[in-house]
Order: sequence, then C-alpha cells, then structure tokens
Amino acid sequence: MDKGTQGAWGTGAGLWLRRYHDSAGAPVRLVCFPFAGGSASYFFGLSRLLSPGVEVLAVQYPGRQDRHGEPCLESVAGLADGVVAELPVDGKPFALFGHSMGALVAFEAARRLRGPGGPGRPVRLFASGGIARPYRPAGAELPGDADILAHLRSLGGTDERFFASAELQALILPALRADYRAVGAYEPPGPERLECPVTALIGDADGRTSPAEAATWRERTSGDFDLHVLPGGHFYLDACQERVAGIVAAALGADRTVRAGS
Repeated sequence: MDKGTQGAWGTGAGLWLRRYHDSAGAPVRLVCFPFAGGSASYFFGLSRLLSPGVEVLAVQYPGRQDRHGEPCLESVAGLADGVVAELPVDGKPFALFGHSMGALVAFEAARRLRGPGGPGRPVRLFASGGIARPYRPAGAELPGDADILAHLRSLGGTDERFFASAELQALILPALRADYRAVGAYEPPGPERLECPVTALIGDADGRTSPAEAATWRERTSGDFDLHVLPGGHFYLDACQERVAGIVAAALGADRTVRAGS
C-alpha cells in the first residue's frame, strides 16, 4: 500500500487499511467497514469492480486474518478511532461504506472527521444492512456463544461447515464475541446528524433489518438521503456486487470499469 501524506493523522498504510487493487491514482476513495466477525477481504470483489476509478481501502479490525494475534476491541468507538487515525491525509475526497455493524463504525468515524485538520469530512456515508439505532434493548443481557451462532445462522450467508467445525468456531468466535459486545453496548449520540449525504442499502429478504428500519438513517443526516432495496438477505452484497458498485460509482461521480474474473 502506498503511503499518503505524513502528518498528525494517518498515512493510509498500517494495521487498519488494506488496498487490494492498483487504484491509488483514482480521484475518490471509498473506505469499507466489515460486519461483525467480518474482515477486510469481504470487500475484495467490490474493490475489483470499482477499481481503478475508485480507490477502495478495506478496514481490517484487530483479531482476525493477518491481525489474528492482536486482542479484539469491544467498542464501536474504539474501532472507529483506530480507522480514523490511519486515514490518509492527502486531500483526496473520500466516502465511507459500512455493512451491518460496519455501518455503525463508519458513522462513528464520520462523526470524528468533522473537526478541523485531518483527512477532512467524508463526501457520503453508505450504510448497508443495518439501522441507525441500538440493536439491543437497554438492560438486555449480552448473547452467549450459542446465541451468537444461532443468530449468525439465521442471517444466512455463512457456510454450514463452519457450524459443524469446533476448530473453525474456536478461530472465529473471539472476534464474533467482541463485535457482538461492541454492537450491544453501542449508544448513538442523541439527535446528532452528519452534514454529508447518506445512502442506505438493504436486502429485501433481510430477516434482521427491514427497509423501514434501514430508512432510519435519514435521521442521521441533514443532507440528502436515498434508500436502495436490493434482492437478497442480510448478505445481499454477495450476489449484488455489480449493482452495489454501480450505486457507489454513480453517487461518487466516478468512472467504473467492470473487471472479469477475480
């Protein structure tokens, strides 16, 4: 990954951000935040579709893949702080894209980027597969491993071999536990709004979030808002990557070259 401008903020290179395709010369940047238990590689396909017109930086949370040896963070704020500290300070316009838990982390990152200095304010927030309110009622107990696994299975999109493998579960559950605790403890900042436009995306068969709930992101911006309902469940992005890439490119005014293969 090429380094951005050195400064008190980030360089765009380090622990938190991954660039999978040669798009450093793109006029606009998209920072992608994965779901609970997810990793940066989830956005490889979207990066392939948007490059070279959009520079995609995928967030790698601690405790997974090449950061597996690091302790997981158990707060949305802590995850947002880590990403913001590494964002490039090079004057390039950028947007944030978060899926499910990642939408909350992206929103918190956007809140932190409204002050003077640093990378500047995002030009748009894409909130995918999530709502702008707490998922867990106040006072509710945090889920145990069995509850987490049952909920994960109900969302679809996870290979059944994972649920039959104690070895795989031992590898992934620490990150899942931390992320579920982060989401469960998250408290949004009252009526505070972003100035940038917000685009919400949701699958029409998402058992976790309805289109009406996804529309609550309208409450989080004083700018424009639009909602896209796409075919699929909670992980609609798996089958709709080209459509999502088109929505992102159009919203950012970016050229898009669809690449064949991977």
